[in-house]
Amino acid sequence: MIEITEAELSQLPLVQDIAHRTWPSTFGHILSGEQIAYMLDWMYSPSALERQAQEKGHVFLLARDTDTGQWVGYASYEVHYQAQPRTKLHKIYLLPNQQGKGVGRALLEHVEKAARTHGDQYLALNVNRHNRAVQFYERVGFRQVGQETIDIGQGFVMDDYVMEKALE
Repeated sequence: MIEITEAELSQLPLVQDIAHRTWPSTFGHILSGEQIAYMLDWMYSPSALERQAQEKGHVFLLARDTDTGQWVGYASYEVHYQAQPRTKLHKIYLLPNQQGKGVGRALLEHVEKAARTHGDQYLALNVNRHNRAVQFYERVGFRQVGQETIDIGQGFVMDDYVMEKALE
């Protein structure tokens, strides 16, 4: 069984660990090793994670397999993103051996519930255009509403689809 809990600040190293274990398999066929290393440091260093949680209002969720006790995935989101009635899903990643087992769906359902509780009408996210997760997002009701190429420094860009799901 999967248990979803809101991460405490002291648990952010678990998020960092899972990120370092998932990103190479998720992005190895899309991004260079140099860009993966840069982005992991940029978004997942202890100070970056703390800043996201404390200053930007990101809520981190952790998924744990209660049968094994193993932490298997995480998500982060922000309600009322840019003062709009929308919740932004900033991150959602699972250990490779957990994909296709309902963990991602469970994390997403937790985020959707929080969005509804806060009165948001939409769930939004950015996803790399070549990420296999695009098909997952489409299956669970997201639709593409735009594209963005974001300069993240050091000569790297994020080449994303912007996707959105109406919350009923």
